[in-house]
Amino acid sequence: MLVQPSFYGTDNSAMLAAMKVAGPAFRGVAVLSDDTTASELEAMHMAGIRGARLNIVDVREGKGRLPVERVARLAARIKPFGWHIEFLMHVDEFPEIDTTLATLPVDVVFGHLGYVKTEKGVAAPGFQSLLRLVRGGRAWVKLTGAYRISSETLPHADTNEFAHALLEAAPNRIVWGTDWPHVMTKWTIPMPNDGALADLLLDWIPDAALRRRVLADNPATLYGFQ
Repeated sequence: MLVQPSFYGTDNSAMLAAMKVAGPAFRGVAVLSDDTTASELEAMHMAGIRGARLNIVDVREGKGRLPVERVARLAARIKPFGWHIEFLMHVDEFPEIDTTLATLPVDVVFGHLGYVKTEKGVAAPGFQSLLRLVRGGRAWVKLTGAYRISSETLPHADTNEFAHALLEAAPNRIVWGTDWPHVMTKWTIPMPNDGALADLLLDWIPDAALRRRVLADNPATLYGFQ
């Protein structure tokens, strides 16, 4: 499962080329321009794209604001293909996200456990709003990027309560990802060891059956692998 990185913008050609070589075992999430045509969307769908990504964190204008009208237009364009919208956003900045997005005609996905700094705690109104949204059955959350939200070194134990809260709220709406190739690491942060990050699953999801659901069954549903 490949996700278009923000620094490539709307040029999805590298990801689409990789998916073509990899074959039907791969799926992708693209970044769309406002003028992407319906025929281009159909071609992307045939290539394995199953979602559209919207980054409202790393933007020059409108940072910290949810472009509701743009989101609605995007949802309408991708609905015929059964795609979802994947948000990169700090959910703690949006304490009413459950009501704001509840009426969208497509599913929504949030990365990095909601992208809330751990010192804010699971009681943060935005995180509680995210929990309500996933309980409602129209949202998914990715267990990714622990080093992005943690204030501790590995094993990032302060992320455990966030993962456990999400899994308790909606175990069938949680998926996992590597966040590789870790493009957001700065010179002050050592490059994460992917093996060590994978080991976090044992703390986040001690139950083997639930791990299988998160690693296989849930993404098979979300990304259309059936």
